[in-house]
Amino acid sequence: MPEKEITSYTCEVTTLQADQVKSYLHDRLFTFREVPYAFWGAAKGKLNVTAFKSGKLLVQGKDTKEWVEFFLEPEVLKKASLGYELELAPEQLEPRIGIDESGKGDFFGPLVIASVYVNESIVRALKEIGVKDSKLIKSDKKIEEIAKEIKRVPGCLVDVIALMPETYNRLYGKMRNVNEILGWGHASVLENLLCRVDAPKAISDQFARTEWTIKKHLKEKGKKIEFHQRHKAESDYAVAAASIIAREEFVRRLRQLGTKAGIDLPKGASSLVKKAAAQLIKKSLPLDAYAKMHFKTSSELESDISNIL
Repeated sequence: MPEKEITSYTCEVTTLQADQVKSYLHDRLFTFREVPYAFWGAAKGKLNVTAFKSGKLLVQGKDTKEWVEFFLEPEVLKKASLGYELELAPEQLEPRIGIDESGKGDFFGPLVIASVYVNESIVRALKEIGVKDSKLIKSDKKIEEIAKEIKRVPGCLVDVIALMPETYNRLYGKMRNVNEILGWGHASVLENLLCRVDAPKAISDQFARTEWTIKKHLKEKGKKIEFHQRHKAESDYAVAAASIIAREEFVRRLRQLGTKAGIDLPKGASSLVKKAAAQLIKKSLPLDAYAKMHFKTSSELESDISNIL
């Protein structure tokens, strides 16, 4: 499998380091421009560099790898990490199961929770195909392509639970808490994979204050493994892969619901979502078959529907 071309790189820089980069780019006749939330942006040929006010430096373009390896890391950051991420974080190569969800913040569509088993050879393959947090992949088509590649990696095991709106609404009626549903779902996809493979540990993003939200739903196999829940867990390849699998399943099922309804169902919970919901009501379709009814959007529809239509 050919190594995927690196066209994006992000790192933390100090103000002094950002100034050093700016001076370097200025001397090489880069064109500077204003960028929202950034001190500056600069471009030349196949390279774009942006220094954000948050302290992040973003490098993009076909010349990213060469520029980072031959200037940014040795001259500014004083380290060599590009291409050595796994060697610098050997825990990423350990066998484990990653878990993530999609659709939690979307009024329409299901809540999807996915788990992915990885080991060293699988992680190296995931790195080559460009696996990263699904939120960093803006194209649904790209999500679908990478999800297919993940499923083709030898030894990589996947499990998915999709709670369609009617099922989700029934569960919410019983549990009265989204985190409780997530805890049950995370435990379920973990247990499902543990029935197919022995894994010493699992990791998921932290959506609740304690790991008990998931652990209390675990069965015999799940209780025996090491479990970690932490913020920004999508930086882990196993969790990033799970986030892509979950997102692809969410987008596909949302599209199917839209086809069934005869209208496009937008993601999120915006004004466009309200308009689509009003169209469903106008067509006498049951909203709870398409949407998560505990969202504030549901109550707002009752008072706003005449203005929305």
